[in-house]
Amino acid sequence: MKIYSVFDPEFKPYGQIVEGMEETIQEILNVLKDTPLPEATGYVPEEPMLQELPAMIEVSEHLYGGMPVQLGWCNGHNTKLNCLEYHRDSEFNLGTENFILLLAKQSEIQDGVLDTAKVKAFWVPAGVMIECYATTLHYAPCHADPDKGFRVLVALPQGTNTDKPVFTAKSWEERLLRARNKWLLAHPESPEAADGTYIGLVGENIDIANLI
Repeated sequence: MKIYSVFDPEFKPYGQIVEGMEETIQEILNVLKDTPLPEATGYVPEEPMLQELPAMIEVSEHLYGGMPVQLGWCNGHNTKLNCLEYHRDSEFNLGTENFILLLAKQSEIQDGVLDTAKVKAFWVPAGVMIECYATTLHYAPCHADPDKGFRVLVALPQGTNTDKPVFTAKSWEERLLRARNKWLLAHPESPEAADGTYIGLVGENIDIANLI
């Protein structure tokens, strides 16, 4: 598997680089660097220390057009794909260290299944904020350096990835709904599949450990 850069043209169908928010980015990084670094992977939808920053207003106004937002984090160590998820909106990421994202496109899901051969890897340099479009499938970052791990901002509309709403399903896609505004496809070898997540990934459960 080739690891592209988010500055390469191959990234354009998946997202874009955020420009013009240097002060906001630095403010977030100053707090993000002090968040926990688990041995595995940890996720917090809304981090109070980030939520209290003026940067939260900047993200709301300039990146989400005034929508209520949550600033959380996904930190730790990881090299595997395991799952892919999508939301009904873009997600913004920013790392204190270099990290790698494994991405695919929602349009590549066929009959409720996605072949992991469609997945591409993208290197995200430390301090660069990116937008992953709503149609971009993604999941936990991968570390670029096992000694440093990753600390990555996860900015989303408020309420995303919280408790799943209760209602009667009306379409096949609702089998994928794992939390609020979170549609998730698991690889059969993943811990999430063992926990009851919809199995929608076929092929190799990608592991980039030998590429970094």
